[in-house]
Amino acid sequence: MLESSNLITFNGLANSSSYDSFLLDEERGRLLVGAEDHIFSFDLVNINRDNKQIAWPATPSKRDECKWAGKDLGKECSNFIRVLQPYNQTHLYICGTGAFHPICAYLEMGKKAEDNIFRLASQFENGRGKSPYDPKMLSASLLLGEFDLYSGTSADFMGRDFAIFRTLGDHHPIRTEQHDSRWLNDPRFVGIHLIPESDNPEDDKIFLFFKENAMDGEHTGKATIARIGQLCKNDMGGHRSLVNKWTTFLKARLICAVPGVNGIDTHFDELQDVFLMSSKDPKNPVIYAVFTTSSNIFKGSAVCMYNMADIRRVFLGPYAHRDGPNYQWVPFQGRVPYPRPGTCPSKTFGGFDSTKDLPDDVITFARGHPAMYNPVHPIGGRPIMVRTDVDYQFTQLVVDKVEAEDGQYDVMFIGTDKGTVLKVVTIPRESWHDLEEVVLEEMTVFRQQLYLGSALGVSQMSLHRCEVYGKACAECCLARDPYCAWDGAECSRYFPTAKRRTRRQDIRNGDPLSQCSDLHVEDRSVFGVENSSMFLECSPKSQRALIYWQLQKPNDERKVLRTDQGLLIRSLTQFDTGVYHCQAVEHGFIQPLLRLNLQVIPTQRLEENRTSHVVFQFKTSSTLTGGHRGAAVRLDVCTDGTGRFRRTEALLDGENLKKQQKNTAKSCNCAKVLHHNPLQLRLGKHRACCC
Repeated sequence: MLESSNLITFNGLANSSSYDSFLLDEERGRLLVGAEDHIFSFDLVNINRDNKQIAWPATPSKRDECKWAGKDLGKECSNFIRVLQPYNQTHLYICGTGAFHPICAYLEMGKKAEDNIFRLASQFENGRGKSPYDPKMLSASLLLGEFDLYSGTSADFMGRDFAIFRTLGDHHPIRTEQHDSRWLNDPRFVGIHLIPESDNPEDDKIFLFFKENAMDGEHTGKATIARIGQLCKNDMGGHRSLVNKWTTFLKARLICAVPGVNGIDTHFDELQDVFLMSSKDPKNPVIYAVFTTSSNIFKGSAVCMYNMADIRRVFLGPYAHRDGPNYQWVPFQGRVPYPRPGTCPSKTFGGFDSTKDLPDDVITFARGHPAMYNPVHPIGGRPIMVRTDVDYQFTQLVVDKVEAEDGQYDVMFIGTDKGTVLKVVTIPRESWHDLEEVVLEEMTVFRQQLYLGSALGVSQMSLHRCEVYGKACAECCLARDPYCAWDGAECSRYFPTAKRRTRRQDIRNGDPLSQCSDLHVEDRSVFGVENSSMFLECSPKSQRALIYWQLQKPNDERKVLRTDQGLLIRSLTQFDTGVYHCQAVEHGFIQPLLRLNLQVIPTQRLEENRTSHVVFQFKTSSTLTGGHRGAAVRLDVCTDGTGRFRRTEALLDGENLKKQQKNTAKSCNCAKVLHHNPLQLRLGKHRACCC
């Protein structure tokens, strides 16, 4: 889980929420964020420095209409910003829900950062087909140039008319066929991206990522399935049929599943987010996608990778067609008209200048066959990362390409519905069919910064957090974080230009034996009281390491409780005195972490020597970390042979610890202390047993 040591947070406004829409403005060094009734501009270096805001609430009359229509005045009848797109060198185009009356406007930013301009234009536009009506409705948008805004959204108040639109400019809006479940069946849009098809811009295609209800008769066994859709950027609609409708729209199922026995796969069908990792060839980015399960019984999350070659192969494959006695979906076996439906009109693939020139049989076929029969499978045929049996699900991700000592690696930052972020690197073993996932930390990449949005505000943190990997070369190497390397003194940020001899890093193998010469073990002496419990604390820095203990009495497991933080000995005896070894095992490497010398003090000796006695006195009941019942306590610690001691008062509430110390004079009387189910705790610098 991400620590807050280097986290910069903007806590938001009391009258605003839903900080969901992000736009990175590298030219001006600003982060634009759309929220409820507000647009914010943050400094990329520090979001709490020189931030600006514009209030853009829904009008009182629109809020009243929204309320009269039965909507929640506090949660739905505001202007939630959902479209935040660059328009030209000086303006942005923004749209909001407008209290169920979508509205758009131009936001002036100036040409340079020095212009210091941030103001909303006075003229507004109708936002229908650009922004959703309902703030809870998933939508996506992409603005190309000044005239082509592509949007996947709902186009009516009731949220029943879903469509893919192209608006703005002087030409007539283009949309998907209305009320035809073969085209769209209650979709929820996740992302829209432009991907070139060839070196000719006329062949450029728009790819849409969404999830929708399975079509009638579709043998998926799933209520919801993930989709990838495509259409041509230069699609102008048909001439006699599909007028002002897409003529090149196609869609295919996006599979992310773990292969199972007997062909029964575990599917992740709820598409949550997509990220395109650019490559040297702009026509072939790598697509990362986050999925969750749609089952209420089995909950899990997965990340799958896709390449454009597989996607294009599916869109060049058979179309889905309903046929047979049961009217089921089968691959179309008849004659496909020319040019093939879905092909962009250009000199590259046919010679047609416009979709309005396409033959009638092509338009007719396109209207009845928008879906492909074959699905798109992920690289390697399975997810690169899966999480089940955890109390969170994946929601979003961004990916950063990092140059390490032994090559390039893609580091994923995966957001969860619990507000945490996982930092994960995938390492190919032999090929992409054999991947190893390495969770580095549980914590829009720019300038080595990660920006996070939530319902309550915006946070910023550095991508390289090397200090969390400890102060030893072995721990730094075992972390296998491409951002970090051992520099001879500490685990610090890795720079590819630094001299190789001074940097210690091994991402692929994580072998500290080949990188580190300072492997040492910490020695520590601890004392416990006979018949009380004792907790031997030992926890590795790496989240993937397993802890192993060499016990003083290895056959007496019934009195020992192993935890992720250490070893709990339930009841100490004189036979427990001795040396305990704590070792971390990771990636085949055994690292000695700690050597503990435990001394057990006899109860009789403790009563004779009152200068070492420690007492917990309970006042009120509460719950401690780990589920134990605890209390507000007073800790009496004798400090010298005179019987004088320091009293520590504390409130233990599970996570927070507030303590107040004061000196006092009192004799140590241990005779009246009753030990019942003792539990050792740590309070500041003191360790003691609960009595």
